[in-house]
Amino acid sequence: MATDAVAQLADSLAKTQVTEGELSYKGQGRKFDNAQSVEEMVKEIQEFKGLQALRLEGNTYGVEAAQAIAKALETKSEFKYCYWSDMFTGRLRSEIPPALNSLGAALMTAGARLTVLDLSDNAFGPDGVKGIEKLLKSTACHTLQELRLNNCGMGIGGGKILAAALTECYKQSSAQGTPLGLKVFIAGRNRLENDGATALAQAFQLMGSLEEVHVPQNGINHPGVTALATAMQHNPQLRVLNLNDNTFTKKGAIAMAQALKHLRSVQVINFGDCLVRSEGAIAIAEAITEGLPILKELNLSFGEITGEAALLVAQSVEGKATLEKLDLNGNCLGEEGCDALREVMDGLNMGDLLGSLSDDEGEPEEEDDEDEEEDDYEEEEEDDDVEEEDSSVNQVSSPLSVPRPPDASSFLCFPSPDKLLKLGTKRALLFEQQVDVADAGKTAEAFLKISSVYNEEDKDVKSAVLDSIDAILRKAFASPSFQGYNFISSLLVMLGLLKSEDKVKPVRVVPGHLQALEYVVRQDYFPQDHIAVLEAFMSRHVQALESCSSARNILKSTLEQVRPEN
Repeated sequence: MATDAVAQLADSLAKTQVTEGELSYKGQGRKFDNAQSVEEMVKEIQEFKGLQALRLEGNTYGVEAAQAIAKALETKSEFKYCYWSDMFTGRLRSEIPPALNSLGAALMTAGARLTVLDLSDNAFGPDGVKGIEKLLKSTACHTLQELRLNNCGMGIGGGKILAAALTECYKQSSAQGTPLGLKVFIAGRNRLENDGATALAQAFQLMGSLEEVHVPQNGINHPGVTALATAMQHNPQLRVLNLNDNTFTKKGAIAMAQALKHLRSVQVINFGDCLVRSEGAIAIAEAITEGLPILKELNLSFGEITGEAALLVAQSVEGKATLEKLDLNGNCLGEEGCDALREVMDGLNMGDLLGSLSDDEGEPEEEDDEDEEEDDYEEEEEDDDVEEEDSSVNQVSSPLSVPRPPDASSFLCFPSPDKLLKLGTKRALLFEQQVDVADAGKTAEAFLKISSVYNEEDKDVKSAVLDSIDAILRKAFASPSFQGYNFISSLLVMLGLLKSEDKVKPVRVVPGHLQALEYVVRQDYFPQDHIAVLEAFMSRHVQALESCSSARNILKSTLEQVRPEN
């Protein structure tokens, strides 16, 4: 399912760039064990004037053979391109570091200035990284633009060694006035995991020059993904980002979506097999809507994305004139969801850009948790009654006791219209002080608590609800760091319209929730980018909204009216 077509394409393009000054022994399938076996090769290298590129891939070289080749390279000062992938097949792992050490030392002796170093498919492990550590730190790599270490089995240890070497190279080259400007980094299938990825992320952030990053199939989870996302924000020329077959989950996907908002040059995004899930897909869709003007390819396949989220992804690519492919195969759309997705893409005149949906997993089964919800609500109501009773008992038993003045935290624990009104004219300020608007989830929770007591017929309560909500959301959306898509996602989860990996228990939806939301979407502080998300989910036929059909219809109508014109 997981493909590395982008990396393969980049690889093939890179390998056709150099023709002049190239000597190739590529793919001959020969076994070179000692110096005698490479005598002819050594002679050709020595006699080749202006040698810039040497292709050794597709053969296998022992330590003595590598040392002999290295000796011949010691005089090649114009050397730039090392195409040395797949050159240790069948060798003991202990043979590889000394072979690499000798080749690296020769390039340093020659005074070479490398552009490409390709050691992919060598399975040399952490010890192999140690074999190129000195080379990477040397002046020979101050000019390095492409580093290809795909399928080398580096592991966490090798990733850390590599990160330290790149960092040292950057610092030394910067001190000499020519900072390392690495453009292409490929290290798929290396078991880097979170620690290895995090170490490399620090080096990437320092360099800030990357244009392509390919790290598929590395066992990276959300901590490592988040570290990489932070690093990518500092690489403004990034064009290709391939993290296929790692595990984002919601946290990693939201972090990556935030990073994408800072990038304008991205053309290819491969997050297939990354378990971005619906909440993550919504965040990514919002990032695409806001930016990425030259996006060519988006792969969110096999990510446990549901139909509504997939539709938002499709809508996000509207107007992307450079788009060539959208891959949403292997998700959880169901037959109707697949049809709806095709219809949306056809409506955008992009039907032919949508990849196959043949491996769709079908709609996720609805979990029957109504009984549990009923129990929770009964317990909550009982707790509320107990609180009131306790308060009454205390007042009766102690003649000196004074009733506590109402406060925002008490209301948010057990909302009631009476409590809201008793907060007085400063209620909006009290909520601003009580609610941590830096936390999108807590902001969404506060919104639902306050709006739950909304009453269209009671003008005082209605006004108190809307004033309080205004104060909180205006402050939240005014903050540059506020994650609006996270607020909407949390809101949908709490309303029971979107499943969350955090197993959040949905609230019982009441008309006031939707009536207050209808008011909010008409306000100037509410971002128009969120309109399409709400509209898509309010159009769902779900049991949670059945008791509020009138309020939902009014909200849907308002969303259609305020929807931004394309």
